[in-house]
Amino acid sequence: MMKNIAAIIPAYNPQQSLITYVHQLLATTISQIIIVNDGSDQKYAYVFEELKKIDCCQVLEHDHNIGKGGALKTAFAYVRSQRSMFQGVITVGAHGQHTLQDVKLVLTMTKVFSEGIVLGVRNFHSADSNLLSYWGNRATSLFFEILYHRRLVDTQTGLRFISIKELPWLMKVKGERYDYDTNMLVAALKRKCPIFEVEIGQLRIKKNTVIQYDEITNAGSIIATMLMNYLKPREK
Repeated sequence: MMKNIAAIIPAYNPQQSLITYVHQLLATTISQIIIVNDGSDQKYAYVFEELKKIDCCQVLEHDHNIGKGGALKTAFAYVRSQRSMFQGVITVGAHGQHTLQDVKLVLTMTKVFSEGIVLGVRNFHSADSNLLSYWGNRATSLFFEILYHRRLVDTQTGLRFISIKELPWLMKVKGERYDYDTNMLVAALKRKCPIFEVEIGQLRIKKNTVIQYDEITNAGSIIATMLMNYLKPREK
């Protein structure tokens, strides 16, 4: 039986190219796409109106910008309300960060790793990757390993497959913005939830553009968040 997987796309001020991308994703084994309009500016309303017309594409809306973590939790709640229609979800970027090839690779690997979380980890040695993002990623990865005794190549990747049974506890993980990505992995390790890594293609950063929700954020902020989480008493 073909796996029933929903793609979740948190979207803040997306480009028109997202419409084409959604059509491409629906041509894969993904059965539904859930887009969360996270308080985008009014001038992007036409993109969401077009998305609403696509079969198997559900648009959920926040009236103001909450952040990537908050958008993911909104989508997780929607998926759970569908009465176990899905075997799992795959989280994908709205700004072309993840190629169709990368998404298909992670989807293929879910046949092998059907439980827990599968991370699509990026190649920071590519020509598109600048020195700052490379060392920022190395620093966060190393710091994560020191604190949690588990080496993860890319703790900030936004391309992730998550088994449906992990959603109830994931909805309770703290963090409304980019820190949620790291908090999710920390909580997974504490729960002994399996985490698998799949190497995806080259890292792509469009030059001279501001990518909202880009997973390459300030390494110092991510490390500070990790340290705060580590020093806090363990929460159930």
